[in-house]
Amino acid sequence: MRLVLLADTHIPRRAHDLPAPVWSAVDDADVVVHAGDWVSDEFCAALSGRARRLVGCHGNNDGDALHALLPRVARVELAGVRLGVVHETGQAAGRERRCDAEHRDLDVLVFGHSHIPWDTVTPAGMRLLNPGSPTDRRRQPHATFMTAEVRDSALVDVVLHRLQART
Repeated sequence: MRLVLLADTHIPRRAHDLPAPVWSAVDDADVVVHAGDWVSDEFCAALSGRARRLVGCHGNNDGDALHALLPRVARVELAGVRLGVVHETGQAAGRERRCDAEHRDLDVLVFGHSHIPWDTVTPAGMRLLNPGSPTDRRRQPHATFMTAEVRDSALVDVVLHRLQART
């Protein structure tokens, strides 16, 4: 099962659309995971219409329509992997222990908000992933997103993809 992990797309405020390599990855994926800050419900609908399956949550920059449509925390089981998606996890210091306490029932937690790519494992063994942002790199050297696979009830082959910076 092929996954695309996105967060902080901020469309149309930071970009008019996703970069072509991201749309290509979406087209090839079985599941697209979005960790909030979509900004427009039109973009959410466009991604939903193109993805085979979409799992997402709302973020702090999303309006009332997206808050009504999407949960604060989404949870799914994907071929034996218990995956959650949330926008904010708080400051980096202590993140692993906080996430263990707040999301005990998960194998993987995808999050956003910081626009900073993140890939760690908590003391309890949960994988924490932040794909960064494909449209708003902020102070990062690259705009980014992630792909991964679920195979044999495990998340494998997690790849951080760096995109050409927009000027």
